Amino acid sequence: MKNYLGLMKLRVVELLLVTTVPALFIGSEGIPSVSVTFWSLLGGTLAAGGANAFNIVIEADSDRLMKRTANRPIATGEISRKNGLIFSLFISILSLLIFYIFTTNLATILTAIAIIFYVLIYTITLKRNTSQNIVWGGIAGCMPVLIGQAAVTNSLTVTSWLFFLVIFFWTPPHFWALAVRYKDDYAAAGIPMLPVVAPMKSVIRQMWFHSIAMSITSVALIINANMSPIILIASIILILAWNLQLVNLTKSPTEPNASKLFQASIVFLSIYSFLIVAGVLLK
Repeated sequence: MKNYLGLMKLRVVELLLVTTVPALFIGSEGIPSVSVTFWSLLGGTLAAGGANAFNIVIEADSDRLMKRTANRPIATGEISRKNGLIFSLFISILSLLIFYIFTTNLATILTAIAIIFYVLIYTITLKRNTSQNIVWGGIAGCMPVLIGQAAVTNSLTVTSWLFFLVIFFWTPPHFWALAVRYKDDYAAAGIPMLPVVAPMKSVIRQMWFHSIAMSITSVALIINANMSPIILIASIILILAWNLQLVNLTKSPTEPNASKLFQASIVFLSIYSFLIVAGVLLK
């Protein structure tokens, strides 16, 4: 069971759930029902876990070439590719059934799109063919904020799309900061992550583009949702703290500073999600 759970990359799933919760609050305009929250988080865990498991099945050969992933259960042979595929299909279908039965049709459709996009577009098509793979492939990771809204209202709003854009622009700097640390691994596996194929100055320049866009959309979401000025001020302070880490990386483009930016990105998303929940409750 531990090996099968390993296929789901639950540490990655945690971040997706962190953004699902505020989306549920936005959709409910207050505290969401326990039922919708439970089934959305369970369905979201299985959907993201299923997509991740597909990813590991497909990339088993590459995983063996990378120190960071060499111990994954299919790479080591603890789980066969066939059994991994069966597990991926099972929990992915189960997730769709959960969304269909306990939430809404739109949430179910968006979940299916997220799984298909991550597997077919990102893993199979983009990852090995472009250094911008995570920019467009990251769309799959933005879907939980739409799914959370749709699970409550069976519709999407401007606020939910702004939240989508926050995650869209957040993803590249977050992932590129990690890729700086593991660029030798990606190079060994022949995966053209941006820090592998581009000079560090170019990587940082693109990080700044996405960071500025993320900062703008983060503020726009708070304003569009008519949240308290306290939430807006707190969000601006959080954005400045994030960008300060990027300033440090710009001044000294070292692996330790890239690691600090990666950790800062997780802190930013977690606190920002909390601020959205607080903003909804304070309205």
